[in-house]
Amino acid sequence: MAIPFPSDAWAKAAMEKVNASEDYQKAAKNWEGDLVFIVTAVPDERQTVYLYMDLWHGECRDAYETTADKQSEFTINAPLAVWRKVLDGKLDPIRGLVSRQLKLTGSLAKIMKAPRAANELVNACAKIDTEWPV
Repeated sequence: MAIPFPSDAWAKAAMEKVNASEDYQKAAKNWEGDLVFIVTAVPDERQTVYLYMDLWHGECRDAYETTADKQSEFTINAPLAVWRKVLDGKLDPIRGLVSRQLKLTGSLAKIMKAPRAANELVNACAKIDTEWPV
């Protein structure tokens, strides 16, 4: 059954997929940080949705829908259409950050030290049967 994006259920499914990914575990074994993914231009009453992930040495320790005031080391902000390109494999996450299609708050240098971890995070999340809003 497809899980709606963006939602708390989708964040929980992402945590499961990330924790099941040996490729992510290997790529991110020395990386830590928490992130809020900000999804704008959502075509419902929410308009903007905030998804939190706590990533720690190859594991996602927590993931959930949150609010605008959630503090994290990183935020990555983009419209829904850009997030869909990333999850559909049409936009590399590092390219998206460098081109500012994905707007980062936090240290790009820290993320650039583990580009494979970013790619494997996306690869794990891309395995979710996602229902996209219309």
